[in-house]
Amino acid sequence: MQIDFPKIVKEALESQHDSFVRIVDNATRLICGENGKIGSLNVAGRLARLKPEGEGLVIGDLHGDLESLIDIIQESNFLRKMSQNGNAILIFLGDYGDRGEYSKEVYYTVLRLKLMFPEQVVLMRGNHEGPEDLLASPHDLPSEFQMKFGEKWQMAYSKVRSLFDCLYNAVLVEERYLMIHGGLPHQAKTLEDLAYAHSLHPQQSFLEEMLWSDPDEIVEETSVSPRGAGRLFGEKITSEVLERFNVRIMIRGHEPSEEGFKTNHNGKILTLFSRKGAPYFNEHGAYLDLDLSKKFEDAEQLIPYICKF
Repeated sequence: MQIDFPKIVKEALESQHDSFVRIVDNATRLICGENGKIGSLNVAGRLARLKPEGEGLVIGDLHGDLESLIDIIQESNFLRKMSQNGNAILIFLGDYGDRGEYSKEVYYTVLRLKLMFPEQVVLMRGNHEGPEDLLASPHDLPSEFQMKFGEKWQMAYSKVRSLFDCLYNAVLVEERYLMIHGGLPHQAKTLEDLAYAHSLHPQQSFLEEMLWSDPDEIVEETSVSPRGAGRLFGEKITSEVLERFNVRIMIRGHEPSEEGFKTNHNGKILTLFSRKGAPYFNEHGAYLDLDLSKKFEDAEQLIPYICKF
């Protein structure tokens, strides 16, 4: 299958209210209906499990940075790989919009990719796609949608909010990686706690911690987060949770990094940040491109597979 990615970007830039809403509606129906065996994915609730095989491209926060998304897709040549290999999986760690000028266009583009490769694209939920009681502040989407859609903006915004509820809480590559946007829910005991964290919210803090928490090098277990939501969690928590779910490394987004990536907790955590520019002003963005069958003991060993731009 020949993929004309520049044409998709052009569509995203030119999309008006009706075409945008149609894409969001189609993607929402698709994602909300995913369950059981889907290509190489095994889906339960909002958890996608993968066997350790094939190639994975992992993209962190984009925050309305369409240029960085274009750079990643073109530089990685991953769409061609996906069209040739059903085991090539494209995973987004969340935070597609807010804080950037092209949130609408980023949403449109990633949703088109999902519709083109329904079994090979996984869209995770970030804190900027959180439930109503956990909205990030500032929350720029309403004002951006007003500017781009005029008096119809509320319909487009409502549709996107419905999409958020269907996005994935976590991705688990068996015996390898646990991918969550923000942090590890320190009291989670089973994979069901991750898969159904959205259903347990707000009675349980699992979803809040998964969307909002951050690793800390000083805290031993957990403490209050300066973000006002989620927790700071220490290496003890990371070690316990990774052992509980029989994985080696947590891969996350959520935190800006000058180099586009960073490691924490003696290599147990890799953070990816895939956008550049205001308001974060990081010099580099980064993404991860690796053979999922290879077994690594810590995130430092993943650095050769991190692509900076």
